[in-house]
Amino acid sequence: MAAQTILLICVIVLGAAGALCALVLLARERELGRIACAIEARAEQGLDNARIMLHVRSAGLTRLAQALNAEFDRTEEARIAAERAHGAFQQDLASLSHDIRTPLAGAQGYLQLAERTEDAEAAARFRAQATERLATMRELVDGLFDYARASDPDFALELEPVEVMPALSEALLTFYPDLNARGWEPRVLCAEADAGVCTLANREALGRVLMNLTVNALRHGMGAPTVEVARETASPVTPAGAGTAARNGAAGTAHTASAVLPAGSVTIRFANPVADASRIDAERLFDRFYRGNAARTGEGTGLGLAIVARLVEAMGGTVAAQAADGTLTITVALPAA
Repeated sequence: MAAQTILLICVIVLGAAGALCALVLLARERELGRIACAIEARAEQGLDNARIMLHVRSAGLTRLAQALNAEFDRTEEARIAAERAHGAFQQDLASLSHDIRTPLAGAQGYLQLAERTEDAEAAARFRAQATERLATMRELVDGLFDYARASDPDFALELEPVEVMPALSEALLTFYPDLNARGWEPRVLCAEADAGVCTLANREALGRVLMNLTVNALRHGMGAPTVEVARETASPVTPAGAGTAARNGAAGTAHTASAVLPAGSVTIRFANPVADASRIDAERLFDRFYRGNAARTGEGTGLGLAIVARLVEAMGGTVAAQAADGTLTITVALPAA
């Protein structure tokens, strides 16, 4: 009799356990179905901020909900980044359209004036003005090509040891007529021990970087630039690229983080006085088409420093800008050879 009672109790316990397991499995199955419905509703109704909230908890369901919510967060961040990139692209298209139409309209106007006038001297002057406007457009097109090439993910440069001082001298001599016309005499600072310093760079790209920095000083500076070349033991430099990338829809290095270059890096620092340093957004200085004013009335295409940032990054270096105390300072840091 006792054995039968024990057997009956075991059967009841096993039955209860089985029923409980069935209920747990059913609850989990229903919870999985509810999660699936929540995902479908999120997709169909565009509920980007919707989260998976559990009504039934278990270790597996909790991990699943956490993984899904993390993926939703990544998707939302990617969507926001894409929207920002699209907005920046649309703004750039509008800026580019303006920059193309303006010189074309000017050239067309001057050519029409040249055709209508009977004064040969005036006609020649109008044609010269038209040629100048077309040259501006050529500069824009060339800048766009250079920027597109430098921004190509597959863009690679052949690096070699390049002596910095001769490259800098060549860049400054290229613009000697412009500097001389303003009465500017650039000040070049370099310790005797660093006079023959070499960097691991692409010769053509380094020359383009130095020329663009010189042009930037000419167009936006209020006085002769001071250029300092030095070998650094450690250089905290903010790299240009990825905050820029978020706005421009391109990959790049984080624009707001500091990077300490390895000992022996070479820095080239351009500093020139500016009219109002407080109006310069140093964080945006390397953005494409940024020219420091909403009306875009300044000279140039707004691509010069963006090209500098891309080329420097392609050579394994960093570039940073600081606007303070009436001076704009741009620092390029490259690996020493």
